Amino acid sequence: MAMIPRDRLPYRAIVDRPKLRLPNGERIIVWTIVNLEVWDISRAMARQALPPPTGVTTLPDVPNWSWHEYGMRVGFWRFHALYERLKIRPTLAINARVCVDYPRVAQACKDSGWEFMGHSYEQGPIHNEKDQPAMIKRALDTIERFTGKPAAGWLGPGLTETLDTPEYLAAAGIKYIGDWVHDDEPTEIETANGPLITLPYSMETNDIPVMMVQHHEAAYWKQKCIDSFDRLYQEGADRPKIMAIAIHPYISGQPFRIKYLEQIYDYINGFAGVLHWNGEQILDWYLKARTQAR
Repeated sequence: MAMIPRDRLPYRAIVDRPKLRLPNGERIIVWTIVNLEVWDISRAMARQALPPPTGVTTLPDVPNWSWHEYGMRVGFWRFHALYERLKIRPTLAINARVCVDYPRVAQACKDSGWEFMGHSYEQGPIHNEKDQPAMIKRALDTIERFTGKPAAGWLGPGLTETLDTPEYLAAAGIKYIGDWVHDDEPTEIETANGPLITLPYSMETNDIPVMMVQHHEAAYWKQKCIDSFDRLYQEGADRPKIMAIAIHPYISGQPFRIKYLEQIYDYINGFAGVLHWNGEQILDWYLKARTQAR
């Protein structure tokens, strides 16, 4: 019988847990996640910047496919230049099919030392997968062939999971997931195939919900990220916090938005005690820190 989230994760208030510690007294981990997706032109697009004139989606949806394609052709390279300049190696939430359809992009990430995190084989709700274990295996095998190492983490497309997904991921060797946006610290959830660690991904500092769903301007998103950082940095003096910044090249990689992403890092990097870590680094730290905190 499938477990509901409360069965996997008993409630524990953050104030009741032992305090984790970062090395050298740092206050906050900034976890940058770049989402790279493949939108199949034969299907309905994952989202639409331009609704169809009649209100009825028709296929092929060329304008919205092209919007996504812009991100892979142009927007991604703005991200890549920024992180090369800042010497930040983000986590890459990657549809494994990117390695097949956009090898130039995937190779640039590999060459720059970015972490590859599983993000399905191609973009679409995981609920629509007829055989989840087979899709997960295909995605992880594709990533491992391309990078030469297994992915440690997983993020569902649109953070989607079924009640059985954690079992499938743990069985496939996944160590951490980002779908559970319920805490400022990592937590452990139970599965029939061993535990999974949840890392603090975010919907609130993610460019899709803020700009494409709520239709806020990029300046608002920038301020939201800065305000989040300010509070987490303040609280990090007592117990370290993790802040996720999740971006998509067809959104934040647009010419009228990229400066706001750059300004977020300019602001954050003006503070001492900030670590820019990827998911694997956060996982390794947490597994050690929670033992030391007991």
